[in-house]
Amino acid sequence: MIILSKLCAVVVLLLTSLVGSPAYDTAIKETAWVELDVDLDRDGHKDRLAADIIRPSSAGRVPVLMDISPYYACCGRGNEAQKKTYDADGKPVAFPLYYDNYFVPRGYAVLLVDMSGTNRSTGCMDDGGPYDLAAGAQVIKWLNGKARAFSAPFGGTPVSSGWSTGNVGIWGKSHDGWLANGIATTGVEGLKAVVSIAGVTDIYQTYNDNGAWVGTYEGGPPLYNERAQKLCKPLEAELARQKGTSGDWNRYWQERHYPSKASSVRAAVFATQGFNDLAVKPTNFSQWWEALRVPRKAWLFQGGHADPFDLRRADYVETVGRWFDRWLLGVPNGVEREPAVKIEHAVDEWRDEPTWPAPGNFRTWWPKSDGTLSGTPSPGTTTFQDDPSVGRFEWLSDDSLARVLYTSPPLTTDTRLSGVGTVTVTMKSSTPVARVGVLVVDYGPAVIRNVDFTGKVGIRNLDTRSCWGSSSDVDSACYLDTVPDTVSVDREIVSVAWADLGHYASRRHQVPLRADRYYTMRFDLSPLDHIVPAGHRLGLIIGGTDYWEFLTPGDRPTLTVNLSQTSLTLPTAH
Repeated sequence: MIILSKLCAVVVLLLTSLVGSPAYDTAIKETAWVELDVDLDRDGHKDRLAADIIRPSSAGRVPVLMDISPYYACCGRGNEAQKKTYDADGKPVAFPLYYDNYFVPRGYAVLLVDMSGTNRSTGCMDDGGPYDLAAGAQVIKWLNGKARAFSAPFGGTPVSSGWSTGNVGIWGKSHDGWLANGIATTGVEGLKAVVSIAGVTDIYQTYNDNGAWVGTYEGGPPLYNERAQKLCKPLEAELARQKGTSGDWNRYWQERHYPSKASSVRAAVFATQGFNDLAVKPTNFSQWWEALRVPRKAWLFQGGHADPFDLRRADYVETVGRWFDRWLLGVPNGVEREPAVKIEHAVDEWRDEPTWPAPGNFRTWWPKSDGTLSGTPSPGTTTFQDDPSVGRFEWLSDDSLARVLYTSPPLTTDTRLSGVGTVTVTMKSSTPVARVGVLVVDYGPAVIRNVDFTGKVGIRNLDTRSCWGSSSDVDSACYLDTVPDTVSVDREIVSVAWADLGHYASRRHQVPLRADRYYTMRFDLSPLDHIVPAGHRLGLIIGGTDYWEFLTPGDRPTLTVNLSQTSLTLPTAH
């Protein structure tokens, strides 16, 4: 029956894409400014979020799908960076992404909400903190008749949400996914389902790594509109003061750690994540996944900061549709009883699995002075000098002097590494501050998705398009097709970790290092799910400051590793 229902859904989708839909052609488009309970921009008026709405014109109440984003004016959404457009009177015309095209003909309303201070909203953002989450929750309250909205950012007439059933699903990628996850932790009534695509859940991991301060991200167009760029400066300064630059795990970061608030989540969560995402670290997924106690589903893949819409389009759109249908409409489609996880083990080779990580055990390796990894510890030390002008990709070079390398014997069988590993380093530094970077490397030939810091995420656009829903003269449902962007390699980074050695005792406080003392620090590696083929070798690389990841600690330290008290522990599936 499940196979038949999926086939019927695909047939309906294709027919709708080809012939259009009266429900979409005649849909109502409008904007409601939802009033918040705060005045963060201090202009003397309560802040308001602009919610651009497209909904069926037919009578009756409908469920709502919502994305709240700071990117609709500055940067666009999706693989083609689509932005909102408006007519001369300010009425919404084109809605980015496929959700309106696909879901409005199926009886949903779609809301694209400008985050505080962006595009047509007023107010200020607080970095995924309590005010941002309350703002998103306020929109859901309005959809349930428990908050107010108006026809303008200031003044205006009341706007009713009487057309809404109050059942809301929220989706979003990256920053939008961050907000979707965070709003779910408020437990707001009416939020039934979340689809989080590479969504942040722990902003500490974006700016710090176990005490190593990454720094602030500069460049690119401003997120704030012109008005908010001026009015929000005091709040921006206060938030910068709260976060600090020490890497200490303080109250600012704790307030924004969503896994610790997962017990308040009521909505069913569908999360997607690339294990090689360089923008949103996969740790955001693994912490969240482990903490959730609600119906959950995940798609995991070996690419970068990508949307599964551009990886496995037909299957993904159908799955998202069934997820929302199940939790917003109550359709008994059985999606919650299917395998919870779809995972890409090699390029475009996917498999359904009951859970993640795969069941198994942990195996520990110790580095030896001869450059190998062993199953038992052995005495010895090794020394190298930190070079903050290079990073993880340069460390892969055979002649790099900015790191030390240890490799296992060739593996005798295919070995699947699934879950979160740990590394224990025992080191001393010639300077009071030192960074540590760790790589787990698969040495052997492979074809992998092409991911790097220039923006490559493992997909390549074609010239052809396919359509997902109904189009109009001003809003096309047709999107560029994609194929995997691959590269042949003889070594591949499969897991990473970084730390500030001065936070060896606690992430809460950094201490200055003494040159005559070894310090032991244990920390998690990034989550992985990787099959190491028989004949390949595993490698452990230990470096200092990763140029690609965080700021130089100041003077270049000479780092000495105590090998017998340094180890790598990896999760090995049965």
